[in-house]
Amino acid sequence: MKPFFVQIKTELGKAYDVATALADAEIASEIYSTAGGFDLMVKFYLADGEDVGHFINQKVHTIAGVKDTYTIVTYRAF
Repeated sequence: MKPFFVQIKTELGKAYDVATALADAEIASEIYSTAGGFDLMVKFYLADGEDVGHFINQKVHTIAGVKDTYTIVTYRAF
């Protein structure tokens, strides 16, 4: 399994709705609200060989209220 993080910018007033939709879909490992340029920071895991871009396009971008995303692919935990 490979972990990666996605920062999500939501439409105004939709951060909690997006967080709830992610939690209900049971696709995220952890979901945090954040301050700054993005509203949420979400940790996901995918099996080796699965396409991160396809996953985000199909599972995250389709959630109502998602305005923008920034993906951080990780390599190694220390």
